[in-house]
Amino acid sequence: MSAPRALRGKCLCGAVQYEVADDFVYALNCHCSNCRRATGAAFKPFAGIERMKLTVTAGGDRLLIHGSQTNHDAHCARCGSMLYSLVRDAAWVHVTLGTLIDSPSIRPSAHIFVGSKAAWFTITDKLPQYEGHVTS
Repeated sequence: MSAPRALRGKCLCGAVQYEVADDFVYALNCHCSNCRRATGAAFKPFAGIERMKLTVTAGGDRLLIHGSQTNHDAHCARCGSMLYSLVRDAAWVHVTLGTLIDSPSIRPSAHIFVGSKAAWFTITDKLPQYEGHVTS
């Protein structure tokens, strides 16, 4: 079995770049108020993967970290792009899909936190919608 291909990603200005394995475990569209504020958009499309499968390849010294050492959002300090969120006590990372240069194999499978979605936005796809987080 071969290793998953590496996907490239970067911020708007290109100062921070990363690689991540195309081995995501899940992908979702988050409508919580924190994700909306952090991205400036109606929701944050992201994909989850084990932390060890993401490597910052350039501009690590230009990361602006918002949060704690084990749970935070990572932005480019120069242009402000939100690149990823470190979650679950630093074991997992949520990569913002909009920062990927290469197309991942996975697609979002549901909308989460629709209970706090922007009133001005209407979800028009047929993906499942959850008031809070996805329940297994």
